[in-house]
Amino acid sequence: MQYALLFYNPPLESLPASERETVVAEMLAEMRAWHEQLQRAGVFRTMLRLAPVEAASSLRREGPDVIVSDGPFAETKEILGGLAILECADLDEALAFARRCPLVRIGTVEVRPEFGPPR
Repeated sequence: MQYALLFYNPPLESLPASERETVVAEMLAEMRAWHEQLQRAGVFRTMLRLAPVEAASSLRREGPDVIVSDGPFAETKEILGGLAILECADLDEALAFARRCPLVRIGTVEVRPEFGPPR
């Protein structure tokens, strides 16, 4: 079964300016190492690192019209920064890999199973 691991990060502005560059560099190195673990385990399918939230566009219906606006739909303290798709035997295995994700230290990793084919 496939599981999506959604990565929610705090905004970079929430980190002290003097630490941002170091924290980002360390986190990227740790994420590369975690990605290699996923590949060696044979569960990795794909991963996306998303552009900053300022690059987002949101669409919503207002009456008969679809309105396109800049930015995310909801204001939150954490930003969806990316996602990974894993092929795991069950939720417990997906959670075990998610626990090892370095982003757990500074943000949230949401694990969500695929919904399955439409009926």
